[in-house]
Amino acid sequence: MRRYGARFVREATGVLLLALVVAVLVKVFLVQAFFIPSESMIPTLEIDDRVLVSRIAYLLDGPDRGEVIVFDMPMEYEDPPEPIWESMVRHVVEAVGIRVARVEDLIKRVIAVGGDRLEVRDNRVVVNGLVLDEPYVPPGARMADLGPIYIPDGHVWVMGDNRDNSRDSRSFGPVPVDTIVGRAFIRFWPVSRLEGL
Repeated sequence: MRRYGARFVREATGVLLLALVVAVLVKVFLVQAFFIPSESMIPTLEIDDRVLVSRIAYLLDGPDRGEVIVFDMPMEYEDPPEPIWESMVRHVVEAVGIRVARVEDLIKRVIAVGGDRLEVRDNRVVVNGLVLDEPYVPPGARMADLGPIYIPDGHVWVMGDNRDNSRDSRSFGPVPVDTIVGRAFIRFWPVSRLEGL
């Protein structure tokens, strides 16, 4: 009887370790879940929503206007680095969805891409002379006039949908494409708000 118990423990441990390795590989290379910590994307994303992000969405082509992306926080806004041991533990537990991620990535909507000319005039975003139709912006949102700004190649201009309460390209400028983690493609939590992005 004792042999069967030891065998079960070994097999269960092996299965758990394999599941953990698969979860980490999926997170690193394919799809990652992200937690929404702020109001910057309301009404599209609420605080505590969870989204799935494709890490391979931009392997062949860059982002398009209107897509919701996750990208590395610009260096001037980053928190101080955490100790290596804490970082390793955090990444492992995040891979299996146990703990909320540290706020080191931002999620925003792509408004303009490299080569575009962007302005904000009379509370409207104008890209290449055309006013953007932005049904995702909450009614009554206000924006200060801005620009014109020319977006350099290899960069995107991002803004939160909640224009009154978003730290975005208006404060830190265009985002380098090589800092993009991936494209958010579905809100999966809460289940009552399950929807593609």
